[in-house]
Amino acid sequence: MPVKVSVIIPVYNPGSYIEDCISSLQRQSLPPDEYEAIFVDDGSTDETPARLDALAAEDPRVRVIHQENSGWSGKPRNVGIEAARGEYVMFVDNDDYLGDEALERMYDYGVANDADVVIGKMAGKNRGVPVELFRRNHPRATVDNAPLIDSLTPHKMFRRAFLDRIGLRFPEGRRRLEDHVFVTEAFLRADNISVLSDYVCYYHIRRDDASNAGFQRFDPVGYFANLREALDVVERYTEPGALRDKLFRRWLRVEMVERLRGRRLLTLPDDYRRELFAEIHKVVVERFGPGVAAGLQPTQQVVAALTAADRYDDVVAFAEWEAGVAPKAAPGTVEWRDGALRIGFTAEYAAAGEPLAFPAEAAPTPLEDAPKDVPAAIAWVTAQTAVRFGQATADLLLRERSSAAQYFQPVQFTRETVPVGDGEQVRLVLRATATVDPAALPGEGVWDAVVRVKLGGWTKECRLGPAPRASRPTPPAGVVGGRAFLPYWTEPHGNLSLDAGAGGKRLGLGGVRHADATVSGDRLTALLPLHVPGDTGVRLRLTSSGRSVHVSGTLSPASQGPGALLVATLPSARARGVWRPALCLAPDAAEPRFVTLPFALRGTAGGVRVVPVPRPGAVRKLARRARRVLGAARREVMSRVKSSGGR
Repeated sequence: MPVKVSVIIPVYNPGSYIEDCISSLQRQSLPPDEYEAIFVDDGSTDETPARLDALAAEDPRVRVIHQENSGWSGKPRNVGIEAARGEYVMFVDNDDYLGDEALERMYDYGVANDADVVIGKMAGKNRGVPVELFRRNHPRATVDNAPLIDSLTPHKMFRRAFLDRIGLRFPEGRRRLEDHVFVTEAFLRADNISVLSDYVCYYHIRRDDASNAGFQRFDPVGYFANLREALDVVERYTEPGALRDKLFRRWLRVEMVERLRGRRLLTLPDDYRRELFAEIHKVVVERFGPGVAAGLQPTQQVVAALTAADRYDDVVAFAEWEAGVAPKAAPGTVEWRDGALRIGFTAEYAAAGEPLAFPAEAAPTPLEDAPKDVPAAIAWVTAQTAVRFGQATADLLLRERSSAAQYFQPVQFTRETVPVGDGEQVRLVLRATATVDPAALPGEGVWDAVVRVKLGGWTKECRLGPAPRASRPTPPAGVVGGRAFLPYWTEPHGNLSLDAGAGGKRLGLGGVRHADATVSGDRLTALLPLHVPGDTGVRLRLTSSGRSVHVSGTLSPASQGPGALLVATLPSARARGVWRPALCLAPDAAEPRFVTLPFALRGTAGGVRVVPVPRPGAVRKLARRARRVLGAARREVMSRVKSSGGR
């Protein structure tokens, strides 16, 4: 079979962090003879070269190329391109990893849409990744109709023939932003680009030792010299005008303005801040016309204007004010409706813990010059934020805790101005309701509710919470598609999370009373604190004296009030003995999990009735108590022996 995808992994001293990358490559759903992994060892000095050679000896999909250290990732990637046999090449860093179906899904999507570039959804574990780009699938994306320019890392799939046709390769040597130069040209010269957003293809990892190359402090002079090369690519392939300004705005916003805002700036040493500011000032003055900064949000415009005016102290003072501004999201009603979880919440921005106030009356005013001082800058920002309130949005994302995979949920919201004091100022409040379909969540795990608020110049996220303990809505677990989904409030912070695949005590079935269950003939019914959207098949296991029998059952919405009615036909109305029932919500699962119900069934000659769970007999109680006493005495003796040094 021809090779569909060549995965190229530049390698330099990753240590154990490469193991997740290797494992993910070996788990790919693409048939083994349809892809290859090319590790290009860039002069590693740890045990990695031997590890890779051993891997290649046992796995025919793996090839290893050793070379002298080149200083950065550009040359290893180029060497990998030349060695690749695949129709597409995919670049993966040695401390990141792929989703199990990434290569198959991305390749099929690229072929289906005749794409030169395929971008798969990314998840960032303790590091940032594009969010808006992956709001939906985009089969035919361009830099003009999609936020492609927000994704300039090389972790994408490129058609090999496309790279050869335009002669595109990475800049080599010890340098920064070689990926910006490569990816920007690919974006501007590709016939088609496809964005796959319904499956997490790439996991971008921040290592525990924070030694990823992208997290190392850089030399500002060299960094911004390299950045100018990416700007040169834009100038080479675009004409002056709105599109060029839009693309340039990405570097002004992400690589310059955002480095000079809030806590990100304030945590840097003053001497480094000054050097960074000086180099950014040079690029802003040299390369960007007025149309670039004019398209930024108000806070970003202020920082850009102060930077262009070379006012370092005011940039720091504005950052100190911004550092206290953060979103707050207060939960409202959380309830099940027809198998979906409806989550109400309000969101707004706050400063120093108090809701941020904005002018009640404000007019749009362009920022033609830098504000005269920081108070004037703050006044302009708050006024223009109020003017733009009609563009404010609130989103709810569910973020899986272990993998950081996240998905937008459908949200409806309204915008409300709330008067403050004498009415000259208002709060800008977003009132929203999100609808979560748990069955659409991929796999089990704990999903944290994250609110993303865009308002004026701020796009920030926060957890949904805290909910006041006295008024926290506590909906029951829901059973959808054979899985249990439990909304709950975290401790001690009171934020909303959703446990997909919850089981055991977390389902809350321990509070069921034996009076909530009845037996009529051979028919068992029990009211359980669960939500089901309709009739749902379940399995019941009955255990007595080491014997077990299984019967099928049904959960249906209770006819009156909340809860679900369990109905099952017992195997024999005259089965003797005491039987403990346990419930399985996913009867077709390969490894079914049962939850023991807090009541028992007693079978006699007269039939079956529901009884409380039998308590241990008096003799067994005494035996257990004696074992506890003897165990405590034994531990005390051993503790004394250890404290005396064994003497």
